[in-house]
Amino acid sequence: MQLHLEPTPARHRQARGTGPNRPMLLADEFFLIAHDDQTGRPRLHHSAITHGLAAALLGELAAAGRISIDRGHLHVLDHRPPADPLQHLILDRLIGEPQHTATRTWLSYLAATAHDEVTRRLWQAGKVEPQQQRKLFRTVTVHVPTDMNVAAWSWARISTKLRQYEELDGFDLALAGICVSCRLDQFILDGAPYSAGAHLRRLLAAAPPPMRELLADLDTAIGHTVLSHRT
Repeated sequence: MQLHLEPTPARHRQARGTGPNRPMLLADEFFLIAHDDQTGRPRLHHSAITHGLAAALLGELAAAGRISIDRGHLHVLDHRPPADPLQHLILDRLIGEPQHTATRTWLSYLAATAHDEVTRRLWQAGKVEPQQQRKLFRTVTVHVPTDMNVAAWSWARISTKLRQYEELDGFDLALAGICVSCRLDQFILDGAPYSAGAHLRRLLAAAPPPMRELLADLDTAIGHTVLSHRT
């Protein structure tokens, strides 16, 4: 089964100057939600962000009809290279390792490079700029959004829909589901009534099976990383 995330190809058009009313690619939007829209600082532990990005990248390929996700395994359906260079790179990795089909395996593998790769895509699209910041005794690089309104639109759009108990299209439902798995729903629904969160849980429970399976594998992968940090 394929993971249908979006109704039209327009969501995949990524260009400089993309306004807040035109969603970007799934991993790009998750990256922006996972980082402060003014400072670029992460809102989550690094491993949660990287696994969320890995899931979003697989979701992009599934939405494009390149892979299927079924019962904990993914399979390549279409070898044609996507137009997006990062999607092309990820698909080539899947094609090159046909013996590995477990979704959790690929989530862990892709998480190792997902942050740098999605950051590069956002930078090339003009959505973020790197800045050096001093943190305790070291200097770190953060990627600050070039337009706070565009960066905030990702979470504001979903938050508003959930607070108004609206339906979410496939793209926003997948994005919200990844946020739930990574515990970002606490940020998106901050101050919202309990019923808004219950509404989101109902929507996710009724999501297509491939989406639910991907999110379940993401939950497990993040759980394993948390346990590994504690032991």
